[in-house]
Amino acid sequence: MHIESFRIPKDRVAVLIGHNGETKRKIEELTGIKLNIDSETGEVEITSNKDALLFWKSAEVVKAISRGFNPEKALTLLDEDYVLEIIELEEIIGKSKNAINAKKGRIIGEKGKVRERIEQETNTFISVYGKTVGIIGRYEDVQKAKKAIEMLLEGAMHKTVFRYLEHCKNDFEI
Repeated sequence: MHIESFRIPKDRVAVLIGHNGETKRKIEELTGIKLNIDSETGEVEITSNKDALLFWKSAEVVKAISRGFNPEKALTLLDEDYVLEIIELEEIIGKSKNAINAKKGRIIGEKGKVRERIEQETNTFISVYGKTVGIIGRYEDVQKAKKAIEMLLEGAMHKTVFRYLEHCKNDFEI
């Protein structure tokens, strides 16, 4: 028996449950896990008698939803080639709310255009939520997107990051 418990932000509980429980039910049906969600505290318990890989992938889906991804994008993690990477902004930037918000703004860009371009260039999904940046995609693609985001966090100019992404696309390497 596999069991994992963790807390998700309260504003993401409704997304995890879905309209009339549809999202929760869909995750349970696709994976064979059981989700127990406390909507008051945000505590989520995942239990399963299934194989460890499917259990782990199911937990990743829940964590992705908790980090701002919509359920459809999070469910791509059930594909064994897809991974979830979470960048903790406080670990890189520190605890300053203003600094975190400024860096999040650099990653998102005006009207979401920078985030969108990184997603397109790397074939990933990116969620900037709270004090984290989440990335979903194939491992190699996630590493490229992570490097681009880290470059922005370190102060690189947007055109430098876009040049890096073009270089990756042309050379097929990180």
